[in-house]
Amino acid sequence: MNDKYVIGVDYGTLSGRAALIRCRDGYQKASSVRKYRHGVIDEFLPNSTKKLPAAFALQHPQDYLDVLENTIPELLKITRVNKEDIIGLGIDFTSCTMLPVDENDVPLCLKPQWENHPHSYVKLWKHHGAQKQADLINHILDENGIANDPRFGGKISSELMIPKILETFQQDRELYEAAFAFTEAGDWLTKTLTGSAKRSCSMAGYKAWWIPEKGYPDNAFFKIIDSDFQNVTHDKLPGEICEIGQKIGNLNEKWANRLGLMPGIAIAASVIDSHAGVPGSGICRKDQMMMVLGTSSVMVALSEKPFADAGICGAFKGGIVPGYYALESGLAAVGDMLEWFTDNCVPVSYTKEAEQKGIRIHELLTQKASRLKPGQSGLLALDWWNGNKTPYVDGNLSGVILGLTLNTKPEEIYRALIESTAFGTRMILELFEKNNIHINEIIASGGIANKNPLFMQIYADVLGKSIKLADSEQTAALGSAIYASLAAGKCNGGYDSYEEAVSSMSRQKDFCYQPCMESKVLYDQLYRLYCSTGRQFHDSELNILHALRQITVSGQTDGNK
Repeated sequence: MNDKYVIGVDYGTLSGRAALIRCRDGYQKASSVRKYRHGVIDEFLPNSTKKLPAAFALQHPQDYLDVLENTIPELLKITRVNKEDIIGLGIDFTSCTMLPVDENDVPLCLKPQWENHPHSYVKLWKHHGAQKQADLINHILDENGIANDPRFGGKISSELMIPKILETFQQDRELYEAAFAFTEAGDWLTKTLTGSAKRSCSMAGYKAWWIPEKGYPDNAFFKIIDSDFQNVTHDKLPGEICEIGQKIGNLNEKWANRLGLMPGIAIAASVIDSHAGVPGSGICRKDQMMMVLGTSSVMVALSEKPFADAGICGAFKGGIVPGYYALESGLAAVGDMLEWFTDNCVPVSYTKEAEQKGIRIHELLTQKASRLKPGQSGLLALDWWNGNKTPYVDGNLSGVILGLTLNTKPEEIYRALIESTAFGTRMILELFEKNNIHINEIIASGGIANKNPLFMQIYADVLGKSIKLADSEQTAALGSAIYASLAAGKCNGGYDSYEEAVSSMSRQKDFCYQPCMESKVLYDQLYRLYCSTGRQFHDSELNILHALRQITVSGQTDGNK
């Protein structure tokens, strides 16, 4: 009997990747990447000269279809695997990444009458244009004493589904009314491939406040926001909710022909990209924590009871791993922040030195930063370059660097930025432990985890815990493939049990980063200063960072007149 295979498609911020995975052992036969032609639309709409507001981060849905039509046929061409031996396909996606569609699931931005409307496009996960709407909802939650309901988690973010829909409702009412539905990009793709209107519990639960026992919040809650908004979930979020690892439908003939696959194979319910990394990293036990380090970061830990507070979400059981509540948090900027620094703050002499050595600027800065000891530079940073998820849940916060002098070197700032993300991660870990989740094993993945030993050693020292690396460098794609094997089922060559699928298809590398206790002592002092500085900048009556943001917004408004 031939080996059976599944395909995992991982949609990130700038590109999509497909991987062909062997079911019996998780071996990656091949992978293929496609960059989004439109990238992140954050300055001008396609074919437009009108500047977008600063907090907008949009995308074009055609880029997502291009990923499928280019990567999957390439996998088949590279590997020459018989299409009859491919039994399923799973998709993971950044979230909340949502778009408005018509009754035929055509994105409104593809229709001539709406192509110049910013709200007709995909709102990427890091779109923060809905901060005012998030602030309004948070005010209502506080006033009605329901902020600490596990589904809301104390304070909601502008990155979620409802604030983004409310933003459209308030700023482009005509388009809101024209939209048949607002859908997560992952759900839009599974419907495109199958015709099934089912939505994934992954996105609905973590990004739109749906829980199995109660569904979405009732209409009375949305009526407080606006009487015309009270039916939003009924009118704009149609479709049955499907459990993770379940088959959402079968690949239709149209897309089977376009992709070169067999019609009728299982298409799994889509999953949040970082969550797909949980099975892809081999997470099965409640003493394990997954940590993904890339453009941003995500931490996921398993719990036997729900918990939601200070930006940590985990309100329903089985959203990632059957039988467990999965508590999730993370940092809004990690790789993005370092990329900002190298693009804008590194002198030409460093760029030339990197070119002469034949290495990237990140490698050069890492080499120089590795020679420094903890605290040696006298710098401390707050990692809020893209807002703060935990503990303040505030997209209007911004980055801070303290201790700069005329002698400060680029590598010192670079290391301080890395350390700031480790401190932010430690704060999340301590909140997990506050909920009686005792983490003994951290499994890291993502581009940074696999490429930057200094980064990982700093994390081990700051957290005071050993860190393993996932064996696969594409844990999200592998995780999506694992869910596809579950959707296909054992009778077709896949699996019926999450534990069996993960133990067969996922593993960790032998190497492990161990904390240096001497460094940890110094980092404990810096961490206390980090926490104190964060409180001062967030809780201060002066609200300095908010005041600066308001001046920025006012200046942009005046400049557009």
